[in-house]
Amino acid sequence: MDQNERFKKAEFAAMVGIVGNIILAILKAIAGVLGNSRALVADAAHSASDVAGSIAVYVGLKAAKRPPDEDHPYGHGKAENIAAIIVAVLLFFVGVEIGKSSFAAFFEEIEAPKMIAVYAAIISIIVKEWMFRYKYNLGKKIKSDAIIANAYEHRSDVFSSIAALIGISGAIIGGMIGLDWLVYLDPVAGLFVAALIIKMAWNLGKESIHNTMDHVLHDEDAEHFKQIVVTVPGVLKIDELHAREHGHYVIVDLKISVDPYITVEEGHKIGKNVKQKLMETQEVQNVFVHINPYNDDSDSSNGSGAS
Repeated sequence: MDQNERFKKAEFAAMVGIVGNIILAILKAIAGVLGNSRALVADAAHSASDVAGSIAVYVGLKAAKRPPDEDHPYGHGKAENIAAIIVAVLLFFVGVEIGKSSFAAFFEEIEAPKMIAVYAAIISIIVKEWMFRYKYNLGKKIKSDAIIANAYEHRSDVFSSIAALIGISGAIIGGMIGLDWLVYLDPVAGLFVAALIIKMAWNLGKESIHNTMDHVLHDEDAEHFKQIVVTVPGVLKIDELHAREHGHYVIVDLKISVDPYITVEEGHKIGKNVKQKLMETQEVQNVFVHINPYNDDSDSSNGSGAS
């Protein structure tokens, strides 16, 4: 898949999230108010935050696809990671607000929700689970942290809608059989939704920050790059190789040893061939090669650079 196709698919997925979340947020808000359900209103606020999250992802994808420039020679791939962090922060604050609202309900006299809230919660579960599966599979396929983060927003909404459905149903049943205390299952569900959102925000934020801080691929994940390098004629040894993640692509920094008796031009050509081979893989955006003279105790700090 080329980069243009990748971004088209990612941007379309973000737009699906924006439109879908707007519709669901409105549906659940109306049903929550008419159905007298705090849990569903909280769930509607969750969907509304997903709208902002999907917009952040869309903007991040637009920025990430810009080519390298003078100020950003490594490209703009980390814009996707930044968008994922924004999504996580939004989720956290929404979770806190929902928790405060649900907790306050325990000190008020409330009535049992109505059946319209049950129907809205069921619709939300079905739609959100489909959106999660669609975006998660796409995010893995195109290696987009932002799309995967956005997918988990949908999954958290699935869980929150399930919690809301349980709370709403329990409260309705309590009202029907005269167990008034069961009415408070609705705000209990709201508290559970809040805790779930905060936990999801923490996990997403931690992963996205880790990826933003020049995360280097582990040896086993970078092994296929080494296998490519050693096939290039003239490469006698790989002294060092670091593959740094920049959003959906990788920047490779490596040091190789070559015959110390060849000319500078020949060594430079070997470095060019290494770069060309690595960039034939779709995940590599750029390569920086350092040339060392080969000997048994090859020191990666010696030599001249080529790119």
